[in-house]
Amino acid sequence: MVQQDSPRPLTQIDEDERMFRDTVRQFGAEKIAPLVRGMDEAQQLEPRLIRQLFELGLMGIEIPEQYGGSGGTFFEAILAVEALSAVDPSVGVLVDVQNTLVANALIRWATDDQKRRYLPRLAADTIGAYALSEAGSGSDAFALATRATQRGEDYVLNGQKLWITNAKEAGLFIVFATIDPAAGYKGITAFLVEKDAPGFKLGKKEDKLGIRASSTCELIFTDCVVPAGQVLGQVGKGYKIAIETLNEGRIGIGAQMLGLAAGAWDHAAKFAKERKQFGKALVEFQAMQYQLAEMATEVEAARLLVYNAARLKDAGADFLKEAAMCKYFTSQVAERVASLAVEVFGGSGFVKDFPVEKLYRDAKIGKIYEGTSFMQLGTIAKLVLGR
Repeated sequence: MVQQDSPRPLTQIDEDERMFRDTVRQFGAEKIAPLVRGMDEAQQLEPRLIRQLFELGLMGIEIPEQYGGSGGTFFEAILAVEALSAVDPSVGVLVDVQNTLVANALIRWATDDQKRRYLPRLAADTIGAYALSEAGSGSDAFALATRATQRGEDYVLNGQKLWITNAKEAGLFIVFATIDPAAGYKGITAFLVEKDAPGFKLGKKEDKLGIRASSTCELIFTDCVVPAGQVLGQVGKGYKIAIETLNEGRIGIGAQMLGLAAGAWDHAAKFAKERKQFGKALVEFQAMQYQLAEMATEVEAARLLVYNAARLKDAGADFLKEAAMCKYFTSQVAERVASLAVEVFGGSGFVKDFPVEKLYRDAKIGKIYEGTSFMQLGTIAKLVLGR
């Protein structure tokens, strides 16, 4: 009988990926962890931490080296988001949006001139934001009211965007607007808008339940002039950019929720080993062992889904179903594991002195942004049932 090599586990990573992940983990433990509570209470990211993220190369992971980026893979971006989110999902989503949405969109659809102008900035010091959602355009993403009217060589934008992640810190925005409401989704066009564009300003900053250090703001466009050379991709083809980029972004949110769940489990397991009741450590009780084992199983299942979707994306294979599945499932796991972690801590888990209270609050958004759970289930049902 011919002996076959053991199959490589889906969650196994190569040496370069392991070194990269471990570097990000160490950075999270040393540089982010001491700042988490303060940033949550202040509702803003520490500026020096943002600079360090750029210096470490985490804000331009997939950006080619010729533009000052790290020249890495999508999978490496996912590893970074997972590792950062285990410490603070607010930092995780900053890096996620920068890489899986903004930089990814420019790498795929920007002109050579746009790449030369913006990719080096995104890799070095400029945060990007992705402006699609509106008050009447959430799950119905293409019911856009923001209008772009051509005027000579320019476009003039009027309208409002809501719930825009990274908005306060961003220097560059990918803004979706319609040039022809009667054309439906075929009128949607993507524009590259800089923060100092005339007629553009930030509106209300949201006061959120979770990921409070991550800024979420309203954008207001009042006769905002954008040169025609700032169109990203083709006029009227913005829907394609939105759909395809968000499919990749959902894997990023899956990584954020995976990291959150893994972080919550780590805190719970450590506490169960240290906390004593009735003369024994909590972890010595069989009921606690089973609860932690169940949590660990769900985290590992979530990791398999996220890594599989990311590997498929890097391989150029279809990953729409897998992206929807990983985004849906990880959001379920994150909320459940974070909730159980609070219970492991008991009364201590209900106060801000311990980290699991924050992770529990942070978990809720996973079921909502970048496609609600209902939207993911609709996508999954369509693909698995052929409807």
